[in-house]
Amino acid sequence: MSARPDRVRRRAPGIASAVLAIALNTFREAVRDRVLYLLLAFALILIGVSRLLSLLTVGSEEKIIKDVGLAAISIFGVLTAVFVGVSLVFKEIERRTVYTLLANPVRRWQFVSGKFAGLLAVLSLNVVLMFLGLAIILAIRGESTWALLPAVLLILVELGIITAFALLFSSLTNPILAAVWTFAVYVAGHLSWSLKLLKGKVPEGLSQWLCDLLYWLLPHLEHLNVKAEVVHGQPISLGSVGLAVLYGTSYALAVLVLACVAFERKDFN
Repeated sequence: MSARPDRVRRRAPGIASAVLAIALNTFREAVRDRVLYLLLAFALILIGVSRLLSLLTVGSEEKIIKDVGLAAISIFGVLTAVFVGVSLVFKEIERRTVYTLLANPVRRWQFVSGKFAGLLAVLSLNVVLMFLGLAIILAIRGESTWALLPAVLLILVELGIITAFALLFSSLTNPILAAVWTFAVYVAGHLSWSLKLLKGKVPEGLSQWLCDLLYWLLPHLEHLNVKAEVVHGQPISLGSVGLAVLYGTSYALAVLVLACVAFERKDFN
């Protein structure tokens, strides 16, 4: 009776170490990706140019710098998640390295989970670097950046959802279609609130049922968007931020499970 718990304890470190090893390898590969540096450079340049844009537009300079900076962090983070994420699985299959990995005592779900964790680590590093660039510009002007942290945190949660979708679609199709579908989910996720309005304007029956189905299936990414509130100094409760983080994290994990299932059923022959 006591052998079973011992066996479980011996297996647990193996599972964790396999996911960690794949995550570290994914992190190193992604860091060497030229696309990653290109997107990061463009984001930092745009954040720096936000100072110039603030002089050319009407409105508070500080608010414009914050708005442009947060938008750059979000947009270039999504671009990184999509372009790097959709190629993670495809590259392993194309190079046939996936056969070597799966020949070892590594489960397919561990492979996908490791890829997700590695890319999320890269995205976290990018977000931190871009936020530091924005913080330096605001610090020079004597502005505090602490109020922007809720928006940055929720941007990272949103990137977790997009990364999970990128891995899901890359396990189902080629990188081009995977990128298109992931972008479609991103756009639809920010417009999911409009499905309630559309439901009231379409005929009863199948159309309304389809609106309800899409409303509940699509991620409500606008729940994670508090950029306008932090830029204009509106109060944001810790409870609402916590609920948004819980929702986004749960949704990302659910999509990651689907990605693991899709990769389990993928035929490499």
